[in-house]
Amino acid sequence: MEQQVDVCIVGAGPGGMLLAYLLAKKNISVLLLERANHIAKTFRGEHLNEEGEAVLKKHELYEEVAKRGLLKMEQLEYWLDGRLTKTITADPAVGHLGIHVPQAHLLEAILQKAQPYNTFSYSLNSRVTSLLQDETGQYTGVRVQRDDTEFTVRCQLIVGADGRYSTVRKQANIEPVIRKHGYDLLWARIPAPANWKPSIKMALVDGMQISLFTQVHDYVQIGWQIEPGSYPVIRKQPFDVFIDKLVMAFPELTQTVQEHITSWQDFILLDVFSSYTDCWGKNGLALIGDAVHTMTPTGAYGLNSAMKDADVLASLLEKHTLDQLDSMACSSQRKQQIEKIQALQIEKEQGFVSQFAVMV
Repeated sequence: MEQQVDVCIVGAGPGGMLLAYLLAKKNISVLLLERANHIAKTFRGEHLNEEGEAVLKKHELYEEVAKRGLLKMEQLEYWLDGRLTKTITADPAVGHLGIHVPQAHLLEAILQKAQPYNTFSYSLNSRVTSLLQDETGQYTGVRVQRDDTEFTVRCQLIVGADGRYSTVRKQANIEPVIRKHGYDLLWARIPAPANWKPSIKMALVDGMQISLFTQVHDYVQIGWQIEPGSYPVIRKQPFDVFIDKLVMAFPELTQTVQEHITSWQDFILLDVFSSYTDCWGKNGLALIGDAVHTMTPTGAYGLNSAMKDADVLASLLEKHTLDQLDSMACSSQRKQQIEKIQALQIEKEQGFVSQFAVMV
């Protein structure tokens, strides 16, 4: 079986989904491929900053997302030894310190706007197995495995929006430069205690950062930094001792932590690294989001940067000039900004302990 479209986008995260919608609006036929059997994955970037908010508002998507539910962070707090030591409130001109948007809400809102266009189609449970090239080296399509069926997609442009372990990037032999950041991350999610204000809370425990992010539907997401590669050793240690440190850092969480974090299985491990590539595309192929510049969780920039990539790339594409896409034009508009963001992430990580310098 063979399918023909103008653009094939691999990866139905926020960047890929947004790009598919923007191109479909421009009468460019798009097939969006997602290897999972649903569009929303757990423990992915779910915080909008000003850049992401502006992109959604630019394309009249913000209100659609808001209808499904979002939550504005009112303040940033620093805690030490179970005490609140510093509070930062939002700039009134901005109105928040970040917005929690469940990825399902974001993707469903964009999908609903895209589906009425007959130029838009998507396929779940669809894994790209190889890229196709002609005799000149131009990329001309992909081979896809869906359940027990293999099919071919022919297109003028392949877009890899398939994340930090991008298959498209690997198949195109584009090598990223990997940077480790000196920590891995344990994620957990628990119900928020009563009267919990929408906020971001930070604490320093054993020299490592613990972050709390309030979520829609009265949840709190916990991000706990640990030494890189240390989780197998940590898991062999008594669980109660580990969890007691969380309760000591944030006493308000005592009851909900004791009820909802009862074993190591309640945590999800994220190996943390950032990456970048000098090559954002070539010969009928382009990369966006984590596929071309993986972010760490610090500052929640990944989601927003991916959507901005999609916005910029869509602005450069027209139906009758797809084969003339200059990937350098896209990268030149974004590369410098991405370099600044990744440098800022390192600065924030290295300077975190200094937030407590007055108290320790």
